[in-house]
Amino acid sequence: MTSSAKLRELAGKHGITTTYTGWGGRDHDVSDETLRRVLAALDVPARTDDEVVESLADVDDRPWRSMLPPALVVVEGENRTFPVHVPHGDPVAVWVVTEDGEEVDVEQRDVWVDPRTVDGRLVGRATFAVPRLPLGWHVVHARSNDIEATAVLVVTPRRLSTADRLLEKKRWGLAAQIYSVRSRRSWGIGDFADLADLAAITAGYGGDFVLINPVHAAEPVPPHEPSPYLPSSRRFVDPLYLRIEDIPETAYLPAKHRKELDDHAQRAAKANRKARRLDRDATFRAKLDVLERVYRVPLGPARRARYEAFCAEGGQALDDFALWCALYEKFGDRADRWASRAPSPDDPKVARLRERLASRIDFHRWLQWLCDEQLANAQTASLAAGSDIGIVHDLAVGVGPHGADAWTLGDALASGVTVGAPADDFNRNGQNWNQPPWRPDRLAELGYIPFRDVVRSALRHAGGVRADHILGLFRTWWVPEGMSPADGAYVRSDHEALVGILALEAHRAGAVVVGEDLGVFEEWVQEYLAERGIAGTSILWFERDEDSPRGPETYRSLCLTSVTTHDLAPTAGYLAGDHIRLRSELGLLEGDLDTELTDAAAERDSVLALAVERGLLDEGEADVDRQVEALHRLIAASPSALLGISLADVTGERRSQNQPGTVDEYPNWRVPLADARGKVVLVEDLVDHDGFARLARAVSGDTSPVE
Repeated sequence: MTSSAKLRELAGKHGITTTYTGWGGRDHDVSDETLRRVLAALDVPARTDDEVVESLADVDDRPWRSMLPPALVVVEGENRTFPVHVPHGDPVAVWVVTEDGEEVDVEQRDVWVDPRTVDGRLVGRATFAVPRLPLGWHVVHARSNDIEATAVLVVTPRRLSTADRLLEKKRWGLAAQIYSVRSRRSWGIGDFADLADLAAITAGYGGDFVLINPVHAAEPVPPHEPSPYLPSSRRFVDPLYLRIEDIPETAYLPAKHRKELDDHAQRAAKANRKARRLDRDATFRAKLDVLERVYRVPLGPARRARYEAFCAEGGQALDDFALWCALYEKFGDRADRWASRAPSPDDPKVARLRERLASRIDFHRWLQWLCDEQLANAQTASLAAGSDIGIVHDLAVGVGPHGADAWTLGDALASGVTVGAPADDFNRNGQNWNQPPWRPDRLAELGYIPFRDVVRSALRHAGGVRADHILGLFRTWWVPEGMSPADGAYVRSDHEALVGILALEAHRAGAVVVGEDLGVFEEWVQEYLAERGIAGTSILWFERDEDSPRGPETYRSLCLTSVTTHDLAPTAGYLAGDHIRLRSELGLLEGDLDTELTDAAAERDSVLALAVERGLLDEGEADVDRQVEALHRLIAASPSALLGISLADVTGERRSQNQPGTVDEYPNWRVPLADARGKVVLVEDLVDHDGFARLARAVSGDTSPVE
């Protein structure tokens, strides 16, 4: 076997794919250099041929060095066994302690496996059967003489129970970038109170959910990362979205500080009418200034008890996040300071900083409590107004490389590589999302607790969650630092474990799960997700059979279907070819502008022709509002259980919220909600809004005219 062949064998044994099928169905080989760099990120030596040979020999021995597997994730009712390793001939006892504290004996199976010499000692393997257990998080215990070990055992549902409820009837909801949706009471950025009002308004039109952008935590002080998909932490929330006036303690501010609050509110309110670009930094500075004063107002006994209960529930994870926030106020993004003074949460130097920064740590814990309260209020408001699902939170695919999660989770996230995507039709050069990926091996060794905590956070006050790029639970595209996104490789994860945990946590929350399964993926993936009760995603423009649009009756049932998404131009802009012109201006087109516009027009016209064919649009109809309405009636003809309306389509907005492949070349995630004329649209304007009424009737199948 050649050295390259051995390298590829080693990569395969560690879940790294050495070939892949890309956009357009072309097969690609991953370079040896990429494989070596990705193996290094997994702490597998492979720089030389000798290291490759040694690492190959180590692969088969590694499981035998551990008494128990790193973690066990099983499906309820599944017949599964697991190995237990002890010195050959030694006795072993195995039992399970359930999450309720009950001890359950584990039966050994009569399976002979030859012992193996590992590191100079003879190791035996016994085989045990996973007992019948309820859904939940349990612990396997093993003991042999003076050796003991434990491992997490997770029992997951075969199918998410809420999926069948979804299929009982069709529901529709609104998709909104909440930061862009201001009201007269906002401070220049949409907030949690605006979300509550928007959810109630949507319910008033008959909607059952509001899908919003991720509200994960960003930096604790300005400058504030504009992308909600590049957070500092996915386990905590961004205080930027707090409605200051809704904090009960503001009522007890001294007169001087209350006047400062009112002054900030008046100045910030002027920004609500600005239609060109959002200024998160100005809003965040103003809010932090007031929050510092509100924090000094003593809590009453009842609220003090609730705050202390929140902190106790948050535990070490909350403490570490608040510590990171306090340290970030001192160190900022200076990597040298972090490396020398706070390399990790458990470093001895950090223990002293915890004591010195106790007050600031408590301030950031308090901010998280306020966020938790206001998110709970938004979900309550949505359900009280008549929504069946409520708020659907978006779960970003990853976190920034120097944020709170990267610091607190340590080597659960890989270093030396970032997550991205290979080339596709919209990003011909591939993408680098500048996010460290989960290490599949470490995640298992940690019992999948970090992943569980991320999912629980998203579901805490939600009726559903949208998992952005859910394909990342199956495989992720790792790009070695300094290399092109096109020079990456797929690394496989234990999708059965990750999807199972996602389903378990959603089951316990009574929530629905939508997986964003667009892009390059293996065909079996969508079928697997559907079997586990995870809804898919369909976008009208992408549902095609070669050059022709697919009839909506062929769409999936367990699916969220919409005309557009936040990574595309709103429908009015898409129909006009704005997305092509924008990509041309930004140098993202491979072909010439005229050709791309012609191709886009042909695609657009074929979909409009389908609407005409179905009697939803008159031949030659040029009115954009009527075209947009017809396209929503088209998706309403699908069997999809969930239908989504973009708030930008409601108002006639044409500007994209995000242009993939750019950072500052375009004001991504900084575009305020406006109408077709560029005039700002506030939450209050949506209460009696013709566009909202028309599209709500379109997706609900109501053909009566809007009064």
